[in-house]
This record gives sequence, structure tokens and C-alpha cells, in this order.
Amino acid sequence: MTQGNRTEKHDTWLEREALAEAMIPLIGRLYRRNNVVTSIHGRSLINKSTMAILKAHRFARRITTEELRLEDTAPLLELLAGLDLGAAAIDLGRLRLAYDTSVAAGDGRSLEEFVRTELADVVGRGGRDERTSTDVVLYGFGRIGRLVARLLIEKNGGGYGLRLRAVVVRRGSSNDLIKRASLLRRDSVHGSFEGTIQVDEEADTITANGVRIQVIYSDDPAAIDYTAYGISDALVVDNTGRWRDEEGLSQHLRSTGVAKVLLTAPGKGGLKNIVHGINHGAIEPGDRIITAASCTTNAITPVLKVIHDRFGVVHGHVETVHSFTNDQNLIDNFHRGDRRGRSAALNMVLTETGAATAVAKALPELAGRLTGSSIRVPTPDVSIAILNLTLEQATTREEVNTQLREASLHSGLRKQIDYIDSPEVVSTDFVGSRRAGIVDGLATIADGVHLVLYVWYDNEFGYSCQVVRVMEEMAGVHPPSYPSASTGGAPTDQGPGSDA
Repeated sequence: MTQGNRTEKHDTWLEREALAEAMIPLIGRLYRRNNVVTSIHGRSLINKSTMAILKAHRFARRITTEELRLEDTAPLLELLAGLDLGAAAIDLGRLRLAYDTSVAAGDGRSLEEFVRTELADVVGRGGRDERTSTDVVLYGFGRIGRLVARLLIEKNGGGYGLRLRAVVVRRGSSNDLIKRASLLRRDSVHGSFEGTIQVDEEADTITANGVRIQVIYSDDPAAIDYTAYGISDALVVDNTGRWRDEEGLSQHLRSTGVAKVLLTAPGKGGLKNIVHGINHGAIEPGDRIITAASCTTNAITPVLKVIHDRFGVVHGHVETVHSFTNDQNLIDNFHRGDRRGRSAALNMVLTETGAATAVAKALPELAGRLTGSSIRVPTPDVSIAILNLTLEQATTREEVNTQLREASLHSGLRKQIDYIDSPEVVSTDFVGSRRAGIVDGLATIADGVHLVLYVWYDNEFGYSCQVVRVMEEMAGVHPPSYPSASTGGAPTDQGPGSDA
């Protein structure tokens, strides 16, 4: 039956749109009033549009084979909004799935009774957040620094957890502050900043979505008094890559107000190279300097772990086809590195990568088993790693893909690994991915013990998400997550690490 140009399917769509629209203020109220981060199977709902909420419900098909009904999540969200919760990360998809599973098992509790029991620790807590706040300083404000800033601003919430307080740069011009703010506001790859940005040139501050960021001009990491800006016990994130060993990075610790340092590049010497999801448990409270490894190491290590745990990796070669970076020249000119002086915009440039050997720092069982090289190509972002592996145990393409797909959906590596099997995807489709790497299932080649995998990764944004996850571990600022594994839900993604 039709009415004008409308059909029953169209009417159903409009009803679903209305439900999604009605969810937005509830999601916002929970976030701002109660410090509750909501998601659907790891896909954050904070500050999302109606269409994004609908897509998150459709994504649930990858978990349960059925699209999540808004008729099920809308009442759940209304119930949560009335419980006056304390700070928490709540996955609506997994909470609803846990409830449905309990009903199928004969549990006679109502939805409200089930939810009150599951969230008992935070019910009636009135937005209370037991976490301490950690001041964050970004030392350097380049590609990674600005993306980490966007993520921290996005998840600022009630001001608990990681608090972006300052960035440190060298003054580049008389209107330096205006230019820095403009680069935060506009990005040729990742699009415009979602929100408002104000500049106070007299105070040297940038205010983004209410987050006041002090811009400090200095070229000496050891000579800054951060306490003069009200910053104390700060986590300094060094995005410059200028110092990569303990001696160089320890300069930050000589500045007043600094407690810890994180390097957004591979570290040298005995520094811990952390790939979140793999060895973040190695971070200890007394660690003052650690590194977040490289974008490529973060992309391939989780995938290699899944394969090694299931089939065993004897040896292999990693070839990365990597977007060009600021380290290269736009046109031919002198460069101290081999080949990197040739135009990045015009050439494929063969270069070295330490990612293959760096895997062993996070996954020691693969020490000495991998080699690697890289080809820089004329694209601004998103790279792909080709893993050519010899296995201990013979397998098939279907078996490998099933293992990786399941890992991307249900394992403890859900925040690191994504999986796709579309025949039409290309590199730009992965700009903005919050996973460390995305397995291209249709490209998988398996022949007995020989395996070739193709792993896409947003070497800027996906890596920045991993950096923030490591920052959260260093600061110990994860909120409690629901549902718990004991009620049938896997541990939920939380904070900026969530897929969105």
C-alpha cells in the first residue's frame, strides 16, 4: 500500500529514524550528566548523528547475524537514563544480547531487574567518577599530535580521565597560534574538526569544544615549568620523534610538573615498546618512559598473534606499501636518508622498515622470525601490509579468514583488528578507521603451510587511537565496563579506543 510516493518500507524507515533521533538527547545526557559512554558492539554513540546510530544497529549483524532493533535499544537507553548512574562504559548491544540470552535460559527477571543487577555498582551514583584526572601535554603538534588532540577533545566528557592541557611547539611565525588553530580546524585527509575552535592570542590558548589548550613555545624539553600553567604530574606525549632513547626522552622529566613520557614512535634500547591489545599489561605504575611503537607494528602484531597462536609462524616477510610522510621531500632535494630525497608525490620509494623486527618487542615468541621492507607511495594516508608467512600447521583460506573474523568480533583484540570481505574497497575507504589494522579477507591466499595476508591500516588515525589506548593504560583511567564477561558479554571497548 502506498500513500503518495511513500511505501510501507519507507514508513518503517521513517519510524526507525524517529527512534534514533529520540536516542540522541538520552545518549548526550548520560554522557554529560553521568559520565556514561554508550556504544553498540564497540561503536561509540557519543556525538553521533541519526544515520550513524542506525548504522551502528545494522553493524550488529556481524555479531549476531541479525540487525539490532531500535525497538530493543531505545527502551534500554531510557531505562539507563533513569538510573542516575555513575561513570561507566556501557555497550547497549552486548547488554541487550546478555539480557536476551538470560531470558532464553529461563531467567524470569524483567529488563529493569536485569539491568539493575548488572549495573549495581554504578546505579544511583549520580555521575560520580572514581577515576583521577591526568593532565596531558602534547610535545609537538604535527600529524599524530593533532589527531590525538581531536580524540582527547572528543572524549573529554565531564573532565575526568585524560585531560588535554597544553601543546608545546617552536614558534614558527608571528601568527603561529592562528596557524596552529587552523591546522586543528581543517585537515585535508581527515576533514574538518567537529565542533568550534576559539583562539586567544593574548593568552596563547586554543579552546576547542570547551577544552582550553595552553600553547607553550619552547625548543628545550627540559626547561618548561608546567606548574606555572596549573599543570602537574603530567603525561607528556612526544610526537616529534626527535628523541627515541631513554637519555633523550628523559629530558622531559627534568621539566617541572612532568610525571611520565610516551613516545609516538619506536623506541631504542631497553624502552618498552607497547602495542595495545598485545603487551599493554607490561605497563607498570613505576614506568616513566615508554613508547607506542610504530603504526605498522601496531597494525601487524595483533594479526600475527592470532595466526601464531592458532597455526604457528615459522618465519615470514612483511612488505608495507606505505603512504608518504613529512619525512620525505615533495620534490627532489637533498635528504640524509637513502632514496627519501626523491619526490614523494611522483615516485614509489623503496625504503627500510623496522616494523618486522619490532614485532618481537611486543611479541617475543616471533623474535628472529620476520624480515621486512617498505615502499612509500604517492598517497597521503592509509597503508597496507602484506604478510608472507610460512606456518607450522597447514590451513585453508576459509579457516584463516574465519579465525581472523572471529578475532575481530569477539576476542580481546576487537579494538585492534577489523575484517572486511568486500570486493570493492580501496585505500580511502579506511581513512578514519579506529582499528590498528583491517584484514582484507578476499585477498587472503593459503596453500598448505604458506599464507599471504593483506592488512590495511590508517597509519595516522588508527595509530593515534592506539596511542590514546596506551595513554589510558599509563594513567589508569578506564571507567568500569558493562556488561561483564560473566553475564555473557565480552569486555566492552571504551573511551577513544572504541570503534566509531
